Amino acid sequence: MSGDPRAAESCIFCRIVRGEIPANKLHEDEDVLAFHDVRPQAPVHFLLIPKEHVATLYDAGMAQHRALGKMLALAGDLARKAGAEDGFRCIINTGRVGHQEVYHVHMHVIGGPDPVGPMLLRRR
Repeated sequence: MSGDPRAAESCIFCRIVRGEIPANKLHEDEDVLAFHDVRPQAPVHFLLIPKEHVATLYDAGMAQHRALGKMLALAGDLARKAGAEDGFRCIINTGRVGHQEVYHVHMHVIGGPDPVGPMLLRRR
């Protein structure tokens, strides 16, 4: 486990992994869990998380390469099955400036029948 073990006790995603909080699961194996976002921003919006508590990508290392690689490898098939047949976006927010809200590494997979909008607002 990466980081403070006490953080995993109260982490909402760790609680989902442990089955303490229900989730609408799309995929689960020994390394990762995929489930629908409770506040979807598009018709297709689910999260992929490593089961191991890793607070941010800053905290991830080669010890997590299997789970992180699996998250990327699963994204396309799960997105297609969820209805994103013409593209999708993967987002991993990291830290305060990256607008990370839950401090457990997670990847948002967002898509649907319509374009998801520009990647970032351009600064002038």
